[in-house]
Amino acid sequence: MDPDSVAWITALRSESTTRHGSESRLHRLLMRVAYAEAQRRAPLLPRHTIAEFDDLCTQAADDALLAILGKMDDFQGLSRFTTWASKFVILEISSRLRRSAWRDRRIEWDDAEWERLEESAPGVEQRVEQREQVAILRLAMARDLTERQRQVLTAAVVDEIPIDVLAQRMDTSRGAIYKILHDARVKLRASLMPGQGAIHSPETGRAL
Repeated sequence: MDPDSVAWITALRSESTTRHGSESRLHRLLMRVAYAEAQRRAPLLPRHTIAEFDDLCTQAADDALLAILGKMDDFQGLSRFTTWASKFVILEISSRLRRSAWRDRRIEWDDAEWERLEESAPGVEQRVEQREQVAILRLAMARDLTERQRQVLTAAVVDEIPIDVLAQRMDTSRGAIYKILHDARVKLRASLMPGQGAIHSPETGRAL
Protein backbone atom coordinates (compact mmCIF):
# COMPACT_ATOMS: atom_id res chain seq x y z
CA MET A 1 0.00 0.00 0.00
CA ASP A 2 1.43 3.41 -0.94
CA PRO A 3 2.29 5.90 1.84
CA ASP A 4 -0.52 8.32 0.95
CA SER A 5 -3.10 5.55 1.16
CA VAL A 6 -1.70 4.40 4.50
CA ALA A 7 -1.99 7.96 5.78
CA TRP A 8 -5.64 8.16 4.71
CA ILE A 9 -6.55 4.83 6.30
CA THR A 10 -4.72 5.66 9.52
CA ALA A 11 -6.36 9.08 9.81
CA LEU A 12 -9.86 7.80 9.10
CA ARG A 13 -9.43 5.14 11.79
CA SER A 14 -7.88 7.42 14.38
CA GLU A 15 -9.40 9.16 17.41
CA SER A 16 -12.36 11.48 16.95
CA THR A 17 -10.67 14.87 16.34
CA THR A 18 -8.25 13.60 13.69
CA ARG A 19 -10.89 11.35 12.15
CA HIS A 20 -13.42 14.15 11.78
CA GLY A 21 -10.84 16.35 10.09
CA SER A 22 -9.93 13.55 7.68
CA GLU A 23 -13.58 12.88 6.92
CA SER A 24 -14.09 16.57 6.09
CA ARG A 25 -11.03 16.53 3.84
CA LEU A 26 -12.26 13.39 2.11
CA HIS A 27 -15.72 14.91 1.65
CA ARG A 28 -14.17 17.94 -0.07
CA LEU A 29 -12.25 15.60 -2.37
CA LEU A 30 -15.45 13.70 -3.19
CA MET A 31 -17.23 16.98 -3.94
CA ARG A 32 -14.51 17.94 -6.43
CA VAL A 33 -14.73 14.57 -8.13
CA ALA A 34 -18.53 14.77 -8.26
CA TYR A 35 -18.43 18.24 -9.82
CA ALA A 36 -15.83 17.16 -12.35
CA GLU A 37 -17.96 14.18 -13.39
CA ALA A 38 -21.10 16.33 -13.54
CA GLN A 39 -19.36 18.94 -15.69
CA ARG A 40 -18.04 16.22 -17.98
CA ARG A 41 -21.60 15.04 -18.60
CA ALA A 42 -23.11 18.53 -18.77
CA PRO A 43 -23.35 18.75 -22.61
CA LEU A 44 -25.72 15.76 -22.61
CA LEU A 45 -27.88 16.88 -19.68
CA PRO A 46 -31.05 18.99 -19.62
CA ARG A 47 -30.91 22.46 -18.12
CA HIS A 48 -32.92 21.54 -15.05
CA THR A 49 -30.33 18.90 -14.14
CA ILE A 50 -27.43 21.33 -14.61
CA ALA A 51 -29.24 23.78 -12.33
CA GLU A 52 -29.30 21.08 -9.63
CA PHE A 53 -25.56 20.33 -9.74
CA ASP A 54 -24.89 21.78 -6.26
CA ASP A 55 -27.53 19.66 -4.55
CA LEU A 56 -26.79 16.54 -6.59
CA CYS A 57 -23.05 16.70 -5.97
CA THR A 58 -23.53 17.30 -2.25
CA GLN A 59 -25.90 14.34 -1.97
CA ALA A 60 -23.50 12.16 -3.95
CA ALA A 61 -20.53 13.14 -1.78
CA ASP A 62 -22.51 12.58 1.44
CA ASP A 63 -23.63 9.08 0.43
CA ALA A 64 -20.25 8.16 -1.03
CA LEU A 65 -18.51 9.16 2.21
CA LEU A 66 -20.83 6.95 4.25
CA ALA A 67 -20.26 4.05 1.85
CA ILE A 68 -16.48 4.48 1.97
CA LEU A 69 -16.39 4.57 5.77
CA GLY A 70 -18.50 1.43 5.85
CA LYS A 71 -16.24 -0.43 3.42
CA MET A 72 -12.79 0.53 4.68
CA ASP A 73 -11.97 -3.12 5.34
CA ASP A 74 -12.52 -3.84 1.63
CA PHE A 75 -9.68 -1.55 0.55
CA GLN A 76 -6.74 -3.77 -0.40
CA GLY A 77 -4.32 -1.16 -1.68
CA LEU A 78 -4.50 -2.29 -5.31
CA SER A 79 -4.89 1.38 -6.26
CA ARG A 80 -4.42 4.64 -4.42
CA PHE A 81 -6.99 5.22 -1.69
CA THR A 82 -8.22 8.40 -3.37
CA THR A 83 -8.73 6.52 -6.65
CA TRP A 84 -10.68 3.79 -4.85
CA ALA A 85 -12.76 6.36 -2.98
CA SER A 86 -13.49 8.37 -6.12
CA LYS A 87 -15.23 5.38 -7.69
CA PHE A 88 -17.91 5.56 -5.02
CA VAL A 89 -18.81 9.16 -5.70
CA ILE A 90 -18.68 8.71 -9.47
CA LEU A 91 -21.28 5.94 -9.16
CA GLU A 92 -23.40 8.11 -6.85
CA ILE A 93 -23.35 11.24 -9.01
CA SER A 94 -23.89 9.24 -12.20
CA SER A 95 -27.03 7.68 -10.74
CA ARG A 96 -28.35 11.02 -9.54
CA LEU A 97 -27.69 12.74 -12.86
CA ARG A 98 -29.55 9.99 -14.73
CA ARG A 99 -32.54 10.15 -12.40
CA SER A 100 -32.69 13.93 -12.62
CA ALA A 101 -32.35 13.97 -16.41
CA TRP A 102 -35.18 11.45 -16.83
CA ARG A 103 -37.39 12.88 -14.10
CA ASP A 104 -39.93 14.54 -16.40
CA ARG A 105 -39.63 12.14 -19.34
CA ARG A 106 -42.24 9.51 -20.06
CA ILE A 107 -41.43 5.82 -20.23
CA GLU A 108 -44.52 4.65 -22.13
CA TRP A 109 -44.07 2.97 -25.50
CA ASP A 110 -46.82 3.95 -27.94
CA ASP A 111 -47.70 3.32 -31.59
CA ALA A 112 -45.88 6.44 -32.78
CA GLU A 113 -42.63 5.10 -31.35
CA TRP A 114 -43.15 1.74 -33.07
CA GLU A 115 -43.67 3.56 -36.38
CA ARG A 116 -40.49 5.56 -35.88
CA LEU A 117 -38.60 2.35 -35.18
CA GLU A 118 -39.97 0.72 -38.34
CA GLU A 119 -38.76 3.60 -40.51
CA SER A 120 -35.36 4.17 -38.91
CA ALA A 121 -33.35 1.94 -41.29
CA PRO A 122 -31.43 3.89 -43.98
CA GLY A 123 -32.43 2.08 -47.21
CA VAL A 124 -35.69 0.86 -48.74
CA GLU A 125 -34.79 -2.83 -48.54
CA GLN A 126 -33.54 -2.43 -45.01
CA ARG A 127 -36.73 -0.65 -44.00
CA VAL A 128 -38.86 -3.47 -45.41
CA GLU A 129 -36.81 -6.04 -43.53
CA GLN A 130 -36.95 -3.94 -40.39
CA ARG A 131 -40.74 -3.60 -40.60
CA GLU A 132 -40.98 -7.37 -40.74
CA GLN A 133 -38.71 -7.75 -37.73
CA VAL A 134 -40.61 -5.14 -35.74
CA ALA A 135 -43.92 -6.84 -36.61
CA ILE A 136 -42.57 -10.19 -35.38
CA LEU A 137 -41.27 -8.57 -32.23
CA ARG A 138 -44.56 -6.77 -31.49
CA LEU A 139 -46.52 -9.98 -32.02
CA ALA A 140 -44.22 -11.97 -29.72
CA MET A 141 -44.32 -9.29 -27.04
CA ALA A 142 -48.11 -8.98 -27.16
CA ARG A 143 -48.60 -12.74 -27.09
CA ASP A 144 -45.97 -13.90 -24.62
CA LEU A 145 -45.06 -11.05 -22.26
CA THR A 146 -46.95 -9.53 -19.40
CA GLU A 147 -47.73 -5.82 -19.56
CA ARG A 148 -45.00 -5.08 -17.04
CA GLN A 149 -42.45 -7.12 -18.99
CA ARG A 150 -43.36 -5.27 -22.19
CA GLN A 151 -43.00 -1.91 -20.52
CA VAL A 152 -39.66 -2.67 -18.90
CA LEU A 153 -38.15 -4.35 -21.98
CA THR A 154 -39.03 -1.60 -24.41
CA ALA A 155 -38.05 1.15 -22.01
CA ALA A 156 -34.68 -0.36 -21.08
CA VAL A 157 -33.57 -1.93 -24.38
CA VAL A 158 -35.08 0.26 -27.08
CA ASP A 159 -35.53 3.64 -25.40
CA GLU A 160 -32.37 3.16 -23.27
CA ILE A 161 -33.93 4.40 -20.06
CA PRO A 162 -31.44 3.72 -17.23
CA ILE A 163 -32.24 0.80 -14.95
CA ASP A 164 -32.14 2.92 -11.79
CA VAL A 165 -34.59 5.38 -13.36
CA LEU A 166 -36.98 2.55 -14.20
CA ALA A 167 -36.65 1.14 -10.70
CA GLN A 168 -37.44 4.51 -9.15
CA ARG A 169 -40.35 5.23 -11.52
CA MET A 170 -41.85 1.79 -10.92
CA ASP A 171 -41.23 1.89 -7.18
CA THR A 172 -39.12 -1.26 -7.16
CA SER A 173 -35.47 -2.32 -6.97
CA ARG A 174 -32.77 -2.59 -9.63
CA GLY A 175 -32.66 -6.32 -8.99
CA ALA A 176 -36.37 -6.64 -9.70
CA ILE A 177 -35.97 -4.76 -13.00
CA TYR A 178 -33.08 -7.02 -14.04
CA LYS A 179 -35.21 -10.07 -13.20
CA ILE A 180 -38.10 -8.75 -15.35
CA LEU A 181 -35.69 -8.11 -18.24
CA HIS A 182 -34.17 -11.56 -17.95
CA ASP A 183 -37.55 -13.30 -17.92
CA ALA A 184 -38.82 -11.22 -20.85
CA ARG A 185 -35.75 -11.98 -22.97
CA VAL A 186 -36.02 -15.69 -22.24
CA LYS A 187 -39.67 -15.71 -23.35
CA LEU A 188 -38.96 -13.74 -26.53
CA ARG A 189 -36.05 -15.91 -27.59
CA ALA A 190 -38.18 -19.01 -27.10
CA SER A 191 -41.08 -17.61 -29.13
CA LEU A 192 -39.26 -16.18 -32.15
CA MET A 193 -39.79 -18.01 -35.43
CA PRO A 194 -37.15 -20.66 -36.36
CA GLY A 195 -34.21 -19.08 -38.11
CA GLN A 196 -35.24 -15.59 -37.13
CA GLY A 197 -32.67 -15.30 -34.37
CA ALA A 198 -32.47 -12.48 -31.92
CA ILE A 199 -33.93 -9.16 -32.96
CA HIS A 200 -31.63 -6.21 -32.39
CA SER A 201 -32.58 -2.61 -31.79
CA PRO A 202 -31.56 -0.81 -35.01
CA GLU A 203 -30.72 2.33 -33.05
CA THR A 204 -28.75 0.85 -30.17
CA GLY A 205 -27.56 -2.44 -31.63
CA ARG A 206 -28.63 -4.23 -28.47
CA ALA A 207 -29.95 -7.74 -28.84
CA LEU A 208 -33.30 -8.52 -27.30
